[in-house]
Amino acid sequence: DVQLQASGGGSVQTGGSLRLSCAASGFTFDDYAIGWFRQAPGKEREAVATVSSSGTTTYLDSVRGRFTISRDNIRRTLYLQMDSLKPEGTAVYYCHILSYWGQGTQVTVSS
Repeated sequence: DVQLQASGGGSVQTGGSLRLSCAASGFTFDDYAIGWFRQAPGKEREAVATVSSSGTTTYLDSVRGRFTISRDNIRRTLYLQMDSLKPEGTAVYYCHILSYWGQGTQVTVSS
């Protein structure tokens, strides 16, 4: 079974940093693109960043330059380094591959 276990969320003030992790199992990790999505209260889920199997990255315009997605194929783990966080970054963050979603980790940014 595919499992995605996200962790690393928390509460920070504006300008703070967090590093999210997503431990994956149940599939050949390095064969697939994988990404982070987020869903804020009352809003639709949106793609934040993705990384392909070859390491090509994409970012939501509003986080480009502040967030960095990376993957460790040996540890089968996806990361999202989030710097200069803003209150609009408050959301539940999910890792996603194919049709599978992790359980989500809450990020709260206070002003």
